[in-house]
Amino acid sequence: MTPLTLDALDWLRPNLLGGTKLVGVMGWPVEHSVSPPMHNAAFRHLGLDWAYVPLPVRPQEMPEAVAGLRALGFVGANATVPHKRMLYDLVDALSPAARAIGAANTLHIRPEGLLGHNTDAAGFQRALREADMPPEGSHTLVLGAGGAARAVVYALASSATTVTILNRTVAKAESLANAMADAMSAPASASIEAGPLDRETMARYSSRVNLVVNTTPLGMWPHVECSPWPADLPFPREAGCYDLVYNPRRTQLLRQAEAAGAAISDGLGMLVHQGAEAFELWTQQSAPVAVMRAACEAVL
Repeated sequence: MTPLTLDALDWLRPNLLGGTKLVGVMGWPVEHSVSPPMHNAAFRHLGLDWAYVPLPVRPQEMPEAVAGLRALGFVGANATVPHKRMLYDLVDALSPAARAIGAANTLHIRPEGLLGHNTDAAGFQRALREADMPPEGSHTLVLGAGGAARAVVYALASSATTVTILNRTVAKAESLANAMADAMSAPASASIEAGPLDRETMARYSSRVNLVVNTTPLGMWPHVECSPWPADLPFPREAGCYDLVYNPRRTQLLRQAEAAGAAISDGLGMLVHQGAEAFELWTQQSAPVAVMRAACEAVL
């Protein structure tokens, strides 16, 4: 995939005037993104005159890039690492989810202004239900307290779930727990707590939880031998395991959980469903989820 630089975007204006609607993904780097083939397959399937392009944007150039997309008539864009927090600060209005999570991964350019959304939380909820791991009423152990964890914790707490966030730096887990409790009107039956990501704490919680969600990059290519779960600690067989990592599809953590007899799911579902949420926001049409998943699987 050849990245499209902002300096080379002038040629797109004739296409815009001809009717082609444009969206894309901003990141640095962005060459690895599977979003362009995923969305373009969906556009082709529905016969839409739309195109989704990769947009490599250096962090310091985000304000200029967002302004450029608006000037060129883009309908919107996605933001990936490291731009979600920056996009949050550059829009005119935020969806409730984006405001609570503190990050925007989707831009919708409207006549009234730039609207920032976060489709990660809804995509995660959709993926859990698709994997037959409904979050309602469960006790979930969230491993990690980074940017991905914010959307996951928001989604879980919105489903009246007890959430325990474990992170090597406990202060970061506590900060996330407090921020999520303050930023959203969590149901009364939901609670968010924090602790250290160590063997002792994981062993203490392993007999109580119904779901374990990995939001850390441990196990991601090329460090496929890594896992956030200690090798000498049996994985709770009654708990489902959802790993946000999707490359490789079967991480070391998922192999540990599967060996214990637990239900497992990789992060492809969240990737597809957060993309489907953005697709529907931009096009106002139902996303062809099966087509989008097949396109991702073909790339991966």
